[in-house]
Amino acid sequence: MNTSQSNRVFGLDFLRSVAICLVVMSHATLLVFPNSVTPIFTGIKILGAIGVDLFFVLSGFLIGGILLKHIELHKTSTKDLLSFWKRRWFRTLPNYFLVLILNVSIFLFLGKDLPKTIGLYIPFLQNFSTPHPDFFTEAWSLSIEEYAYLLLPFLLFFSFKLLKNSNKEKLFLWITLVTILGLTCLKSLYYFSAEITSLGDWSSSFRKVVIYRIDSIYMGFLVVFVTRKYPEIMKKYKLHLLIAGVLIFTLLHLFIYVFNLLPETNLGFYVFVYLQTVILSLALLFPYFSTLNYSGLFSGAIKFISVNSYAIYLVNYSIVLLGMQEIFEVSTKSISQKVGLIFLFLSITIIFSNIIYRYFELPILKFRDRKYK
Repeated sequence: MNTSQSNRVFGLDFLRSVAICLVVMSHATLLVFPNSVTPIFTGIKILGAIGVDLFFVLSGFLIGGILLKHIELHKTSTKDLLSFWKRRWFRTLPNYFLVLILNVSIFLFLGKDLPKTIGLYIPFLQNFSTPHPDFFTEAWSLSIEEYAYLLLPFLLFFSFKLLKNSNKEKLFLWITLVTILGLTCLKSLYYFSAEITSLGDWSSSFRKVVIYRIDSIYMGFLVVFVTRKYPEIMKKYKLHLLIAGVLIFTLLHLFIYVFNLLPETNLGFYVFVYLQTVILSLALLFPYFSTLNYSGLFSGAIKFISVNSYAIYLVNYSIVLLGMQEIFEVSTKSISQKVGLIFLFLSITIIFSNIIYRYFELPILKFRDRKYK
């Protein structure tokens, strides 16, 4: 994520804000209507999952852009790769381990048993090839991002070293494409071995597993490559691509609804088509939003949500929502009381995450920017 306060792109801040709002909105419905299966609440929960997918494409777009900048500046040595990783780790790891420690402390305080695989949370292996434990559940997407930052950048820099005289931009494109293809082939192992009985089964054993999902982030690599390689074409057709993305997304979910496609009866569709099409539809938004600038009404609020989004994502569910469920018996509350609980949930989430951002995350980022330019 772009943390510079003076070099922000409003359109990317907007997408980041939309992503985190979708996630939090989904969790808010879980707080007050945890067992509801009505179409409207099911739709809200699906949009929460889409919010995470949008984060994936956004991360790929930004990280891919950084790697292309490395190529442009001829910074493709092993030292440069290590510098890239260090900057990433300063961005992602401190908040992650802070909230992990808070989750462990809360469990111990409440006398709850920690998962036996708690040690796997340190190297992000808790959902590498198996379902994520029912503890600090937001961490599933962070594991995917961390290994995405490791795998393809390593392959790229290794190829730069091995093929010194090759066109590095072309290598960026082809290695990204080959990696996505290889990861798609890996999904076939799941398709031929999985036994799925529900959407939840598919989500936990496939959608939230590292080896099946890191290709989602690499779609962002492709879209930033095309955007930078063909800026005039992207500028000319960015609105057309935006409309196409919205149409593809809408028609995909309408198709699923009309034909009642479920993972247990249409596993191939959900393994090889659904998520890839969602990611494609989201990627088509980026040529438009990556060039969108705005400083009018609500721009300050959008920037605030954007810069706090990482902390919001980490604390809103496992700490705030589950903490409130320990205190309040939600099922006995009236509608007006549930609205009040949603307001309280949002308020605590915003305040707590802003404290983390202002007094923990931001000082670390400033230190990183001084030490690793």
